[in-house]
Amino acid sequence: MTTGSCSAVLHHALTTVWSLIRDFNNYPAYIEGVSESVIEDDRRGDDVGAIRRFCYLGHWIRQRLVAHSDVSHSLTYAGLEPMPFPAELASQPVSPVQYEGTMSLREITQGNRTFIEWSVTIETKPEDADRWLELFRSWIPDWTRSLERTLARSA
Repeated sequence: MTTGSCSAVLHHALTTVWSLIRDFNNYPAYIEGVSESVIEDDRRGDDVGAIRRFCYLGHWIRQRLVAHSDVSHSLTYAGLEPMPFPAELASQPVSPVQYEGTMSLREITQGNRTFIEWSVTIETKPEDADRWLELFRSWIPDWTRSLERTLARSA
């Protein structure tokens, strides 16, 4: 297993950021490229064990909510199926990946801002781990910037 993380400062209050991301089914509201999201089996978006199925850039992905805490302002999700490496980014085959992601928020009291850390743990063939980690390290800042743009529009 390999872990990578990205962090940023969001210029919005912790309660504002958490109210947007705490619902596991709210992905289309703050991640550009997510056109649809559905929680299976009529579960709630903060119910640990809930499965969301969402469409990201035309690809359907299923994830399970593994952990959720309103106290520590964090949530963890895991991909249910191995994710294939994007064919357009690979000159040679890259093995699929299993992954688990965690979004954690902390209050920055000076300036009423929020520190976000978005980490991912991946499991793939050792020879492909660096490629996957590099890819997630490019995606997560994009997703964080998308979150920031959404928050700016609602301010």
